[in-house]
Amino acid sequence: MCGGLRSYLRMCGHDAAYAIERGVEADDRLAALADAEDRRLVTRDAALAAGRADAVLLESRDVREQLRELRAAGVSLSLAEPPTRCGACNGRLTAVDGPTPEGVPDPDEEAAFRCVDCGQYFWTGSHWDRVRETLADL
Repeated sequence: MCGGLRSYLRMCGHDAAYAIERGVEADDRLAALADAEDRRLVTRDAALAAGRADAVLLESRDVREQLRELRAAGVSLSLAEPPTRCGACNGRLTAVDGPTPEGVPDPDEEAAFRCVDCGQYFWTGSHWDRVRETLADL
C-alpha cells in the first residue's frame, strides 16, 4: 500500500524492502519479517502499526504527502550521493568503470552504477533531478 515510496527511499540510500516484491502480505508475516530483519514498518494499516513503537503509520494515499509524513516522522529524505541502492530490487549499487551497454552513459562522461543483485544500470539523469526537486518542495 506504500509502494510508491520505495523508489524515493532507495534513491535516498535507505534499505527499503517492499513486502509485495517479496511475496509477503499477511500482517503476522510482515511483522515477523520486520522483526527478523530489524526493519521499521511504514504502513497505512493501523492494525499492523499498532503496538509497534517504531512503525510509521501514514494517513495519506498521495506519495508526496506520504513523503511529508515520513519527513515529519524523522526519516531522512536527501538523495544519496552517489546512489547506493537499486530502485528496482533494493540491491547495492557499484560504480561502473568499464564498458557499458548501449543506452547507458560512458562512465568517463557521466557516473554510471550497476546493481550487484539484478544487474540493472543507473545514472543520475533527469529523473534524479526531478526527484531532487520533489524532495526540496516537501
